[in-house]
Amino acid sequence: MKPFNQITRRMMTMLGVCAITMATAFATGAQTRVPTLDDLLTIKSAAGTQISPDGKMIAYTVGWGDFKQDAFITQIWLADSSSGKSFQLTRGDKSSTNPRWSPDGKWLAFLSNRLEDKNQIFVIDPGGGEAQQLTKSETSIGNFAWAEDGRTIAYTATEPTSQRLKDRKDYYGDYDVVREGYSYVHLWTIDIAEAMKTPLVGKQRTKKKDFSIDSFAWSPDGASIVFSATINPDLIQGVTSDIYLLKLNDDSVKKIVATPGPDNNPRFSPDGKQIVFSSAMGNTKFFASNSRLAVVGVDGGTPRSITESFDENPGLIEWKQDGIYFAGSQKTASHLFRVDPISAKVTRITSPDDLMAGSFSLTRNGDAIAFAAGSPTSMNEVFVSDLRRFVPRKLTNLNEQARGFRLGTREVISWKSQDGTTIEGILIKPANFDPAKKYPLLCVIHGGPTGIDRPVLLTPDARYYPSDIWAARGALILKVNYRGSAGYGEKFRKLNVGNLGVGDAWDVLSGVDYLIGKGWVDKSKVGCMGWSQGGYISAFLTTSTDRFVAISVGAGISNWATYYYNTDITPFTINYLGNDPAMDPAIYQKTSPMSYIKSAKTPTLIQHGELDRRVPIANGYELRQGLEDRGVKVEMVVYKGFGHPITKPKAMRAVMQHNLSWFNHYIWGDPLPDFTAPEVPKKDEKKAGEK
Repeated sequence: MKPFNQITRRMMTMLGVCAITMATAFATGAQTRVPTLDDLLTIKSAAGTQISPDGKMIAYTVGWGDFKQDAFITQIWLADSSSGKSFQLTRGDKSSTNPRWSPDGKWLAFLSNRLEDKNQIFVIDPGGGEAQQLTKSETSIGNFAWAEDGRTIAYTATEPTSQRLKDRKDYYGDYDVVREGYSYVHLWTIDIAEAMKTPLVGKQRTKKKDFSIDSFAWSPDGASIVFSATINPDLIQGVTSDIYLLKLNDDSVKKIVATPGPDNNPRFSPDGKQIVFSSAMGNTKFFASNSRLAVVGVDGGTPRSITESFDENPGLIEWKQDGIYFAGSQKTASHLFRVDPISAKVTRITSPDDLMAGSFSLTRNGDAIAFAAGSPTSMNEVFVSDLRRFVPRKLTNLNEQARGFRLGTREVISWKSQDGTTIEGILIKPANFDPAKKYPLLCVIHGGPTGIDRPVLLTPDARYYPSDIWAARGALILKVNYRGSAGYGEKFRKLNVGNLGVGDAWDVLSGVDYLIGKGWVDKSKVGCMGWSQGGYISAFLTTSTDRFVAISVGAGISNWATYYYNTDITPFTINYLGNDPAMDPAIYQKTSPMSYIKSAKTPTLIQHGELDRRVPIANGYELRQGLEDRGVKVEMVVYKGFGHPITKPKAMRAVMQHNLSWFNHYIWGDPLPDFTAPEVPKKDEKKAGEK
């Protein structure tokens, strides 16, 4: 273990003086006001870091909610890695995303939907100026990459609608045949010199309906492209993903890896003779299992796993001369690692132990790195560091936005669940927390189940539930990393296989009991909420226990049989429950909230997107009717035009306000909300809040 003062010096270097100042402010309650819902939706967050080939500049994205357009907007910024000076590179009403440097660093390419609302590739001089359109793809571009010589860009897009289908729609109207008539994703290339003269429709390199591409990478010599593809683009086909090699001289395609289970995200070795990729290593029940990094010769053969010693999912980044770099989680921390492709030795590059970093990007020769990282007292900021000696320097100051807010403090806590399993969670306390007082407790449960909550300040994924507003009112917030969560190893992720809901409920309830045992919680004022898998666990708790005074179920499963027969990812259910409802009705009975509906007593808010295919809305209606039949107070709000996530600021404002009003009533006794007639600010007041 490192001496405390050494760790402190490292942390101060990494997170900067601003974070220390913020920590002091949190402890003293020096913030001037509680953030509003609109503050939480419009605050700017950094991601998508891309370091220039020579390491001198860092491109990164900044995203925020724009109420005027009712859209979440992303634009690209640049930071000088020496001076830290930053400036906004792209502007406009539409987003610019996926910045990628040309190999010589003279251009920055990116995707934008600024024309006809579909993504095209643009390039811009990093010194500033107008962006120039390169592609004129009939369909929206999904991803792209520069060839190593900088003369060509490859991109993926769905094939254009055939004339036959256009004629069908014109004559018969529009319809889909379920799990038939797919739009396949294929590869195109464009010549940069020609595209700089006028936007081009690229040369299509892969065709037919043998596969649909999801990820790809150029060979060092630019003569071939390695890609992964499934037999069709349906989400249920993830298990069929294999690795292919495309030779550009004749557009021939050869499958080089064809193992059971998904194989994807391939990258070439620096000499072009081998390929590394993410692999399930033949495991078709892969959802809760560790993936591996595997290596195979460019001509194919038997893949060799090189990350057996790493007990988590490695996120492949790049293969450099000194090894293969990947990102990975260790409990609530997240780091950069390097694995030797010969010895399979894994080395962690980043520090300290509790670093929460991501969006890693390496220079061309692998001597420097850019990344984004946050902390309990700081939002995500952009950092740069030498790789030989990891001493990060902060380049951005987005945390300044939070300086005027009264925010809760964040820390990691742990407790024992009912079966003895150690569970961790993030505890948010009021800034003026007094351990001698008893507080209301609100549990917030993440999705996944392989998601994870981390103690980072004001993350965008927390927009559904305004934790800091509740903390400022005097509540504790517990975010539970229940069994199945990422970061804790394969054995932990598999603890809810065949035990969904049941084991998850143990983890939440034991966390509540742990805090009650500390003397910090008023057990008559405990609520619970979550979205997706978190919504399912909330639904399970609302029907199986009376421990909560109120619950909110966001896009949650209420009946696994209903879910299985209607979802767009049926293999997920089989992975966790083992069989379909007809073959094993008992496991569906055990794990479904509706099985316990006769015991339900808790007032429940149900929130669901109208067009949700991931967790079809029938689950929401089923739970609502079951609760109403038993005289349990229930409200169900359907968000029009949305699928599984809520993707526009105004609707997200509604989601947050509905949760805020629901729990404010049941926890603090505010008037019961009338969701059909909410208070709406006058026009002049509304304009002031719309940034």
